[in-house]
Amino acid sequence: MIEKYNKTIPFYTLSLFIPWAMWFTVAYLSHLPEQNTLLFRIQQILGMGGLAAPVFVALALIYRNQELVADFKSRFFNIRNFNPVYVLMSVFLIFFAMVGGQLISVLFGHSLDQFYISGNPSFTYSLFSPWLPLLAAPILEEFAWHSYGTDTLRRKFNLFNTSIIFAFFWVFWHLPLSFIKDYYHSNVVEEGLLYSVNFSVSLFIFVILMNWLYYKTKRNILIPILFHLSANISNEMFATHPDSKVIQTVILTIVSGYVLIKDRDMFFKKAVVD
Repeated sequence: MIEKYNKTIPFYTLSLFIPWAMWFTVAYLSHLPEQNTLLFRIQQILGMGGLAAPVFVALALIYRNQELVADFKSRFFNIRNFNPVYVLMSVFLIFFAMVGGQLISVLFGHSLDQFYISGNPSFTYSLFSPWLPLLAAPILEEFAWHSYGTDTLRRKFNLFNTSIIFAFFWVFWHLPLSFIKDYYHSNVVEEGLLYSVNFSVSLFIFVILMNWLYYKTKRNILIPILFHLSANISNEMFATHPDSKVIQTVILTIVSGYVLIKDRDMFFKKAVVD
């Protein structure tokens, strides 16, 4: 079935440049000295439009082929492959890595205040509640990336190369967000080079683990959605110091190294099992 996902260039071209056009416009508007209700509304529409654009690209490509429509439905509504072990890992792996990162950072002098749960994300955004993009992004993105984006790369490459190629794309896909005033990604840039590099590196580790879970559950689309949701919530529920997020990346790197060794045939052989 993966061979049917054969519109790689159209998918990735449209999924990159449509959001870029919208988000760079939002970035420009967000820095205008005079802000008003109309500008806010335009930025809201363009901001969410860029986030949702890859979903519509994927659905447009799937809709043209009834075999792909059937495959999409079977993977989204497939409860049979909800292996409890992988479901729990999808929900708690990032959370425990975050807690571990914070505990280790305490040994290096950081405060236990990091464990305070404020109920508010670490960033504010004047356009809408910061929880909206934090919760909407995993759902909208993974509908696109794991309904079409991952499989169209997997058609040509082994799983490891698929993950690395997609991670490079994902880093560039996020680029315009770092220019939007007060947005999470622009705050990361302002925190310093180390934390910007950590964000990019963490995406590579994140993709390897997410794709591992995705194929372990027979390409179940809900698994990467859960994993991505857990990551966003876990990284924003605490008053986490940026250094702890660097340590979290180290922990997840060790986990991903173990996964790559344990399931090396899955990652480094070309054969695909649907």
